[in-house]
Amino acid sequence: MMRRWRLPVFVVLAMASAAVAQLPTYPQAPTPIETGFRQMYNLDFDAAHRTFADAERQRPNDPMIPVSDAAAYLFAEFDRLHVLESELFVSDDKFENRAKQDPDPKAKQAFDAQMQAASALIETALAKNPNDPQALFAKVMEFGLIGDYTALIEKRDLKGLSYVKQGRALAERLLSLDPTCYDAYLAVGVENYLLSLKPAPVRWLLHMTGAQTDKDTGLQKLRITAAKGHYLMPYARMLLAVAALRDKQTDQARGLLEGLSREYPHNRLYASELAKLRTPGNFGSQ
Repeated sequence: MMRRWRLPVFVVLAMASAAVAQLPTYPQAPTPIETGFRQMYNLDFDAAHRTFADAERQRPNDPMIPVSDAAAYLFAEFDRLHVLESELFVSDDKFENRAKQDPDPKAKQAFDAQMQAASALIETALAKNPNDPQALFAKVMEFGLIGDYTALIEKRDLKGLSYVKQGRALAERLLSLDPTCYDAYLAVGVENYLLSLKPAPVRWLLHMTGAQTDKDTGLQKLRITAAKGHYLMPYARMLLAVAALRDKQTDQARGLLEGLSREYPHNRLYASELAKLRTPGNFGSQ
């Protein structure tokens, strides 16, 4: 039987080197979407929803706004359910034997509504221009968010993996048009790193289906988003921290988490992960 895939989609992930140990800063005048994501990473989800609502009134045809608001609803659920704690992803047994989550019906309804709104705007934009970078990236985000909800909330891992593959393929198309869309590299990195953790026979079978399973490629792409991304940079860095812990590189994980904790001081996850690293016996702490 094929073993379950081990890490999550858009989470799955933050192995980085000292070169990415310092968080890049946003422009002095961040866009509303950047502001909303920063609020989200600081766990101020109400403020993020207000920011996205204001942005939507100004740009009602921008698909990135509802897909970003959907991300805020999803990350709020992750926070409420403690889904993203690294201990879960460092241990394969704990991930495979995790309990099915009890989602908030109101949050799910709001998430679905924003995803439906985003999907409609994406299709409209792509009908006008199939190579619209903004719409393509919104579609990559759509695959990632649905995949995360499917795997991490509903515990349907294989179905979630199918969204990972679709998101990676679309991200590669987008990057062929615009290599500077640094957030899109995360979708490529996630699939490669995620599937590289599987046993060799499983990797071979996955490769035959068109999946990508190269660990080094996965880490390389994640580092690009971690160093240059706008919206998903903190997410990529958290996934790289998880990967570093899996490889028992606690100093690298600590550097990543310390940077995130400084940049987002209200995010309890980063502080709690640092505390675990400082506790003897946790993740090979020194």
